[in-house]
Amino acid sequence: MRCFKTELSHWIPADGDTFVTREGFILNTFGYEHPPGRIFAFLKYIPAEFKDFFDVQMLKRTWNFKSKKLFRAEKLYTAKNYKTFIEVFRKNFPDYIYYCPFRKKDLLTTPLNLIKAIFIPKYCLIKLRNIKKLDNLQSMALDLLNMISEASGVKLDYFGMHGSIALNMHSIESDIDFVIYGSDNFRKVELAISDLVEMGKLRYIVSNRLDKARKFQGRYKKKVFMYNATRKPNEVKTTYGSKKFVFVKPVKFQCVISDDSENMFRPAIYKITNYKPLTPKSELQTDIIPDRVISNIGCYRNVARIDDKIEVAGNLEKVEIISTSEIYYQVVVGSAISEEEYIWPL
Repeated sequence: MRCFKTELSHWIPADGDTFVTREGFILNTFGYEHPPGRIFAFLKYIPAEFKDFFDVQMLKRTWNFKSKKLFRAEKLYTAKNYKTFIEVFRKNFPDYIYYCPFRKKDLLTTPLNLIKAIFIPKYCLIKLRNIKKLDNLQSMALDLLNMISEASGVKLDYFGMHGSIALNMHSIESDIDFVIYGSDNFRKVELAISDLVEMGKLRYIVSNRLDKARKFQGRYKKKVFMYNATRKPNEVKTTYGSKKFVFVKPVKFQCVISDDSENMFRPAIYKITNYKPLTPKSELQTDIIPDRVISNIGCYRNVARIDDKIEVAGNLEKVEIISTSEIYYQVVVGSAISEEEYIWPL
């Protein structure tokens, strides 16, 4: 199976879109705001010939994309690993490094002219549905999505296939990784999966308190599945270059969720109230108390709902909307500055 190869000129990058570069790196698009001619992305798979460049712990398992053997870092989203990735690309593949003037730091991006193939979950699912002879995992994935679609009332048009199945590099060890487009559709699917668990047709996998809060992972016929949300085009509200961000200081605090309508996306957005500092350095003057928490780390999506209490460790930022000079403050979790950044439901 090969997913549709979208023309670059027509591609509107969305979080989770996967692409393959000239060197054979496979990256996942991050978020919805991108510099002209570039895509913010995080590194997912590393070609075997470049493995030794990366001084990070790799998974023992390997993947194959066409003729290339691929490795994956054991931990994709740590601050230490991100810094390692930045240094490796700066030294060996400098075209991937971009200095962001609005954040005043180097970030990992991919120039559009280095992208050779794009795999958009929505179209990967369409392609999968049109295959005449499915293998066992592909068939199981479609059965699962059809069942969830029927139970939720969300059409398959709003689902997408992600991960190794989408890239046709799956094996017997692979999971079923899918996405739902739109916040309303995601909530319907979330509720339907809960009902299917109650009926015994699915089972949640809960390994820690984040899994318990998110309920994004489960088993279907002994096969692991996971799902996340992607914004529909009309849900994308910001553009690159519309805001400036200035680091203030690390903070650790508790607060209450006041708005969870965008907490299922990446970056996840939690509007908050009742800021309560947990350390002396986290005490803030009233005019710089944050009104939202932003998580760049996927595992902190959808971990708390309205009126829930959370504990947060992250970095306070001053944000300026350039067109109006309006200023507000937010806390970012997953800034790649420190490993001690988190959102814990209480």
